[in-house]
Amino acid sequence: MPGTKNKIVKFIPDETIISKIYVIRDQKVMLDFDLAVLYEVTTKALNQAVKRNIDRFPGEFIFRLTKKEWLNMRSQFVTASQKKRNINITPYAFTEHGVAMLANILKSERAVKMSIVIVKTFIQLRKHILDYSKLAEQIKELKLHIGGHDAQLNQIYNAIENLLDDKAEQKTWDNRKRIGFK
Repeated sequence: MPGTKNKIVKFIPDETIISKIYVIRDQKVMLDFDLAVLYEVTTKALNQAVKRNIDRFPGEFIFRLTKKEWLNMRSQFVTASQKKRNINITPYAFTEHGVAMLANILKSERAVKMSIVIVKTFIQLRKHILDYSKLAEQIKELKLHIGGHDAQLNQIYNAIENLLDDKAEQKTWDNRKRIGFK
């Protein structure tokens, strides 16, 4: 059903999903309250569903933020929903695989479609990172290549300067009256 995915994307642009992806512990993750908003369920309902199916969520799929991580992140949030949240209960962080697994435990049509969109966004981010890495490597190679030419360019500049200096010395000869046709 290609048309159905497009309806969700129209309501939730990729930028919105990307803005909810954080890097924590060197992993790209989404937090439980952001996923709850996207799936149109309460954070409590989402977390209860996870707890009922905890065997589907190994450590590489989900982890709970430490209080320090949460306090650092919390300073970045200004949404009203986060003001109501109990700061002593830290949110769950779901990796890409954890988000995919949520589609299996949240049976709503919205959750399944949204998981597909989110996973595609993760894939798109990964592709951009690979492109960025390739570009960075090309720039590094170019700098090395140009670096080798710096010495050659300096030799050329020196030769040109020497020629200009020689030309200045020859000016004394150029002041004489020329013979021949004008």
